[in-house]
Amino acid sequence: MINEPQCWIRKCKFFIGVKNEGGEKNECVVCKAFPNGIPDEIAYGDNLHLEVYPGDNGIRYEEEI
Repeated sequence: MINEPQCWIRKCKFFIGVKNEGGEKNECVVCKAFPNGIPDEIAYGDNLHLEVYPGDNGIRYEEEI
């Protein structure tokens, strides 16, 4: 099972959830900015994704209200 990503804990309005393609080892967390998998430093690290990040499709963290 995947750990809770920071973007979920911080309630990012663009967070989608877990993408599972063929078993637990192939799980990844996705959002509108990263539909193929949120980079670990954003999902589980200290990067709050407030600035441009390569491949973010022009979407940054916004709190869901």
